[in-house]
Amino acid sequence: MTSSNSSSVITGQQAIATASSLRRLYFIRAAFSLSWVILVSLFAKTSPGFAIVLLIIYPAWDVIGAFLDIRANEHSVSKTPQYVNAAISTITTIAVGIAIQKGVPEALMVFGAWAIGTGLIQLILGIRRRKLLGGQWPMIISGGQSMLGGTSSSYWPTTRQKGSPA
Repeated sequence: MTSSNSSSVITGQQAIATASSLRRLYFIRAAFSLSWVILVSLFAKTSPGFAIVLLIIYPAWDVIGAFLDIRANEHSVSKTPQYVNAAISTITTIAVGIAIQKGVPEALMVFGAWAIGTGLIQLILGIRRRKLLGGQWPMIISGGQSMLGGTSSSYWPTTRQKGSPA
């Protein structure tokens, strides 16, 4: 094997190290997500200001998560999906902050669109990685769950504006 080929081929040992790093990252991300959902559930109605901060924090955390993913998956040939995810999440963090000035429904629609888009990226990336590394169920499930949650976040404000019950 030549040196040019060795940079694009993942060895068995590298695959094991990558899978282990990604597994740790998935647990960290899952713990953050679960904590976030609990906090939103507890404070959405009683502390709207805190809930708004949580809406801004989540996409900002996703930027950090994308760069941790890049670091954990250093032997990947293409890191484009993670960089795209980081860029979308950075823009979303700013956009949610701007949208909240118009109202919570607008911020939820921006948040929902972000969750759908980045969830799709996660889902596709998880399926691609599964072929190379096996496993990847946490990422696949998380991507699907983000898409469902994003759909709900985008749909709920529009039904509320039309006078439908919550």
